[in-house]
Amino acid sequence: MFCLFYMLGVRGEKIKEFSRDIFKPLGVVFGDIGTSPIYTLTVIALILKNPRKEDIYGAVSLIFWTLVILVSVQYAFLAMRFSLRGEGGEIVLREIILGKIKNSKIKKFASLLTFVGISFLVGDGVITPAISILSAVEGLKIIPAFSNISQETIVLISIIIVVLLFSVQKMGVDRIFPLFSPIMLVWFLSLFSFGIWWVAKNLEVLGALSPFFAVKFIMQNKFLVFLILAEVILAATGGEALYSDMGHLGKKSIRRSWFFFVFPALMISYMGQANFYLSFPNFQNLLFDMVFQTASFLYIPFLILATVATIIASQAIILAMFSLFFQASNVGIFPRIKFEHKSERQYGQIYSGFVNYALLICVILVMIIFGKSEKLAYAYGLSVSITMLTTGTLLIILHFHEKIWHLLFLSLITSSTSFIFVLSTLQKLKYGAYVPVIIASIMLFLILIYIYGQSQVYKALKPISFKEFEEIFSRIYASFNKIVGTAVFLVRDVEQIPAYVVNIIVKQGIIYERNVLLSLMKKEEPFGVNVKFVEEKLQGLDILVVEFGYMERINVEKILNEAGIKERIIFYGIEDIITKNPLLTIYSVVKRLSASFDKFYDLPSGKIHGVITRIEI
Repeated sequence: MFCLFYMLGVRGEKIKEFSRDIFKPLGVVFGDIGTSPIYTLTVIALILKNPRKEDIYGAVSLIFWTLVILVSVQYAFLAMRFSLRGEGGEIVLREIILGKIKNSKIKKFASLLTFVGISFLVGDGVITPAISILSAVEGLKIIPAFSNISQETIVLISIIIVVLLFSVQKMGVDRIFPLFSPIMLVWFLSLFSFGIWWVAKNLEVLGALSPFFAVKFIMQNKFLVFLILAEVILAATGGEALYSDMGHLGKKSIRRSWFFFVFPALMISYMGQANFYLSFPNFQNLLFDMVFQTASFLYIPFLILATVATIIASQAIILAMFSLFFQASNVGIFPRIKFEHKSERQYGQIYSGFVNYALLICVILVMIIFGKSEKLAYAYGLSVSITMLTTGTLLIILHFHEKIWHLLFLSLITSSTSFIFVLSTLQKLKYGAYVPVIIASIMLFLILIYIYGQSQVYKALKPISFKEFEEIFSRIYASFNKIVGTAVFLVRDVEQIPAYVVNIIVKQGIIYERNVLLSLMKKEEPFGVNVKFVEEKLQGLDILVVEFGYMERINVEKILNEAGIKERIIFYGIEDIITKNPLLTIYSVVKRLSASFDKFYDLPSGKIHGVITRIEI
């Protein structure tokens, strides 16, 4: 009997763990892809114009196999095999390739792919909040009292929601963050419930899960298929979040949530919408009309829920943009941006005023330019298709390097599928897809300019190793007159002495009685300060390394004083670039506008001194 209760208890614990794993990612990972049923099948049905049952089932079949190949196989299975410190995303894939592969040409190609991928992810990030919130607010038209509401009013309401959403980012969403998953749980259960009601009316729709309907649809419609595929990809937008958010929640939890809850709920909703269309071919929005016809008394609560779900989806995109720029800035492929960490529990809960308001302006402009979610849908999809293609190609490189042939074969299938979607969505350029392409192009241009500029500056101001510096410093300290007091030099890495330190001490002969190399290093944990102090590393030279948690507000002057350092001056380096090269001129402007090293920390303003090193490149 004891053994029986023990087994039941263990099984109960496993069920609880399984349920927690399914629940946790709902409000973080699946907001974007979870709100796709609001507009995807509606847009496809409008393009088909009076489709037959085989056509609408064929469209559902295409959606199903797109989600299987691109989301389930490429992201949930293949991509999640690769991580650094538990983190995922295209930047992580690049770092893994750079660490594993020696061929310089492959490294450069992988880097370029990554830059293209994340640039188009930014372009996609502008469209997502706009189409999600607009499509939800447009659901007002189905309520009889609001049937005559103007599209301009809908756009205005949508803009107000977007402004409010972006305005709360500075305060941090950590306090309301726990509400996201419960709300999305209700959302997915609602999609499933209304969908299953209509699936039960004609179980023949379950046959749409067979590839037979997709193949038959392709064979019968031929060139029209390219138009349809350009909208089918909308069902998979947000699929890349499964991998990019892996570091926050873990791959086991995301996989369980996708395969056992989110994916089934989405497909039941799409199949329910298909059956609803066959009964009510005159519609404004398949999902909203389906809910209204099924239970009109629940429509307003459902519309409110849909609006909140799209806000959560937009919130996920905003956090994804913060995370992307944070990673890009940290690995040195994008200008330095100052971020604030807003959560003690979630490392990914970060904020940047620059990213936040730049994204807000772009989203508002997109809403005004396009005006309708239907028009946005015609412009949506190219960016995400390109991002998925770049991810698939990076996976091909890794699987080929590992010589895991069956996974390489799967990577080739997913990349080929993405390539077909890229070709199909290219036609959207004339319908407005050029907007995210322009945004992506600007992002890519900035990345390439910044990397090129950094490389040229590095060549001109190459740091020297501490071993080289040690010999020079000892000689100068022994023979030169010394200034009374202590000087602190800010450096990234105490093993690599920057040019400005060499310039002050070696070339200008400015040397203090006591000199300190100070390195400030941020950790991935929220709290904790670890101070490593090496006194008299050389005669007249100390080394101080401060490692601190990302939530810590360190007082640099206090740390210096606790180490017995009474600084007279704190130096940091600034490059003044003189160039006739137009690309490097742009780089110098970008560099000047980006946050300087000292602005990341509360340093005593009366003692801080920037040392300009003029370089001609």
